[in-house]
Amino acid sequence: MSTRPRRPSVAPDAGLPSLVLERLPALDGVAPADAAEGFRDLPGLGLLESARPGRTGRWSILVADPLEVVVGSSAGSDPFAGARRALARLDATHLPAAAVPFAGGLVGHLAYDLGRRFEAIPTGTIDDQGMPDLRLGLHAWAISWDRRDGRAWVTGRAADADTGGLARTIAEVRERAAAVGRAPAGANAGLPPLPLLPQPLPPLVFVSGTNRTAWDEGVAAVRAAIAAGELYQANLARRLAAPFDGDPWAIFRRLRDGEPAAFAAYLDLGQEPERQADGGPGERTLGGRRAIVSASPEPFVALDSAGRIRADPIKGTRPRGRTRADDRALAAELLASAKDRAENTMIVDVLRNDLGRVCRPGSVRALRLWRLERTPSVQHLVSTITGRLAPGRDAFDLLAATVPGGSITGAPKIRAMKLIEALEPVRRGPYCGAALWLDAAGAMGSSILIRTFVADGRHLTLHVGGGITWRSDAAAEWEETLAKAHGPLRAIGGRVVGEEEP
Repeated sequence: MSTRPRRPSVAPDAGLPSLVLERLPALDGVAPADAAEGFRDLPGLGLLESARPGRTGRWSILVADPLEVVVGSSAGSDPFAGARRALARLDATHLPAAAVPFAGGLVGHLAYDLGRRFEAIPTGTIDDQGMPDLRLGLHAWAISWDRRDGRAWVTGRAADADTGGLARTIAEVRERAAAVGRAPAGANAGLPPLPLLPQPLPPLVFVSGTNRTAWDEGVAAVRAAIAAGELYQANLARRLAAPFDGDPWAIFRRLRDGEPAAFAAYLDLGQEPERQADGGPGERTLGGRRAIVSASPEPFVALDSAGRIRADPIKGTRPRGRTRADDRALAAELLASAKDRAENTMIVDVLRNDLGRVCRPGSVRALRLWRLERTPSVQHLVSTITGRLAPGRDAFDLLAATVPGGSITGAPKIRAMKLIEALEPVRRGPYCGAALWLDAAGAMGSSILIRTFVADGRHLTLHVGGGITWRSDAAAEWEETLAKAHGPLRAIGGRVVGEEEP
């Protein structure tokens, strides 16, 4: 699918660069979400924002108006074939060392269910949202912010060797950025028309698609499979849903401010496709705008231009305390928990196995286990795994080896995915997939889509879950899902019917 006609290759304009890397002082110190307001009239807005300090969340990236959009996959064995062809349109000059990581390339998401393309997973759940397994926009320009000093950069890569077109595009981006920088705080004077400005949100009342009885039965089924020697753990999730056909950007602004995350994301998916009213023959209707709105604390896999890989899986959770003493006590309990450490270690082993499929032999290392990291609502155990990509491999090979992430499937991974398919009533869709950027020179950054709302044009959904082991207690695991839902729901003013918050 393409959002504009593809231009034929042309000879580069004399003297014009095919790679642009320039400072953008007009947006220094401007919050990326605020700057995005000046680009919201463009299609395909994408914002991957480091909205909270973290060990791995440094850069924020804003894109819009993609050259083309790759949806789903091409026929054949490689689901990334279309993405590879699209990325090849851009200049692939390597960026200087210590420069911004992304100058132009692909930005979008991979769904959890893309894993079906790589493994034989039976179909047992209902796909009631119809979201694509893969949606990546090809972007010739980007604005990036370094969280360490607040400085902004504008970058771009020539598409189809059209350096003149790149120069014109960068000039337009600079003009919009200047208008954003001149506008008073909270004002839109001098900016392009903004038809999608956030409106007051209606009451958002969520209902769980899994009741307490079904949840307890699911936990019991996982424990039975563990007792039978089929697996060590599986991630079990439930979905909360509320009617919603409004502007997802309003959800993002509230989530970003109320639950800032190291890997916040807003990915515009456009209007819901035309469908039959009430699912039957007769009048056809369009739903609202679709988008992915994420406050994820968890990176997925990162790859730099030298082929170095890093993953930081999260496993083990406690809520934040109401007082400083409570917070420290809960942290100490988490750090001392044999159950949570074992759960984290098993996921580290899964990721080491996945990375070993595409890394140089002997290069995969578990550098640090079980460090404590906090978000405004919960605290986690996090470990770090590194590796070096093998010669002849690229970012797409890395994704094929690791999607979906081990931290949100289980161990062994394939058996856990099959059990998840049997126990969860609906497809996960984007939840537990990945938001990502992939630079044309080969570097990549990504996050796990947890703490993530999906606006499908009719509903707003939020999945919450956790890793189930033999030592799991169904009531405690249910409470963990409440703790994980509490922060995102509080941020947007939502509530769940019939469930008490922690």
